[in-house]
Amino acid sequence: MKFAIAVYGAPFSHQAPLSALAFARAVLAEGHELLRIFFYHDGVYNGNANAAPPQDEPDIRGMWSEFALESGVEMIVCVASALRRGMLDETEADRYEKSSTTLDPAFTISGLGQLIDAGINADRLVTFGN
Repeated sequence: MKFAIAVYGAPFSHQAPLSALAFARAVLAEGHELLRIFFYHDGVYNGNANAAPPQDEPDIRGMWSEFALESGVEMIVCVASALRRGMLDETEADRYEKSSTTLDPAFTISGLGQLIDAGINADRLVTFGN
């Protein structure tokens, strides 16, 4: 079965990112295909390369980044949501003449069409958060 995941919740303020990560791992462990993970609204904060959680809290961004490297699953952050929240890759930082990037390299900025495409091509689109 082909799955796609949408994450709407921010790390450290919502259970959605950790639940989505556990689900993504289970999908692959069961031999299913995971087409894409799409981060939308506050979910884009999961890709914040500048996040520095206390030592006694999980590094959720690091966990997502590690998952992407291990699995090769595409992780997309919505461009509109990302820009509103100051989440910039090199291209967007240059475009808006900002001095630095804030997006972890494991994540890619793209449009909402990627979520629509995932919903069309997956057997199931599972959402986490509100």
